[in-house]
Amino acid sequence: MKALEAPLRQGLVALGLVLADDQVSRLLDYLALIQKWTKVYNLTAVRDPAEMLTHHLLDSLAVISSLRRQMEIKASDAEHAVTTGLRLLDVGSGAGLPGVVIAICCPEITVHCVDTVAKKAAFIQQVAVTLKLPNLRGVHARVESLTDKYQVISSRAFASLSDFTNWSANALAEQGVWMAMKGKHPADEIAALPPSVSVFHVEQLDVPGLGAERCMVWMRPLVLG
Repeated sequence: MKALEAPLRQGLVALGLVLADDQVSRLLDYLALIQKWTKVYNLTAVRDPAEMLTHHLLDSLAVISSLRRQMEIKASDAEHAVTTGLRLLDVGSGAGLPGVVIAICCPEITVHCVDTVAKKAAFIQQVAVTLKLPNLRGVHARVESLTDKYQVISSRAFASLSDFTNWSANALAEQGVWMAMKGKHPADEIAALPPSVSVFHVEQLDVPGLGAERCMVWMRPLVLG
């Protein structure tokens, strides 16, 4: 994976992200773990390391700036300030995308990656131990069964916006938000959302080298009068 360090660093510059050397090393080690485990557990259909860099790492890294901006806005609002450590739930996390990437880039955020497939949750646990990420945990469960609360709930190519918000609603903390990674602007899915869910921001994401549309849809519960 050492050969991917230069293109990874170029991608970080393109995304406007500044990471410490140990974070860059962890990202490359994480990619190596995906490649190793995929041989046995079929974690991902993408097998070529260069494609994995673009389709997995850079695709997930593209959300970091958006996430940080939203959390800064949230923290600056005294009424909604997060007084304890921020907790993020990544739903249908699979190989840990974007959950593991968020855990590496944002060590101040506690990240739980939930998946219904036991081997995928076990992989996340292995990543947490191998890369020494105390803020990362794999959870083998259905998201509907979770009782813990999270300020942010994320998903990447998981389900329709309606299903995603419905299934994870019980895990959303008060004043919490949903962030959903999508391809092109999901106008139909947004239109199909129930009145109880409000879309407050849609941000286009430019993933270096991907050549495909990506966007982030930010949502929150709407308190109906």
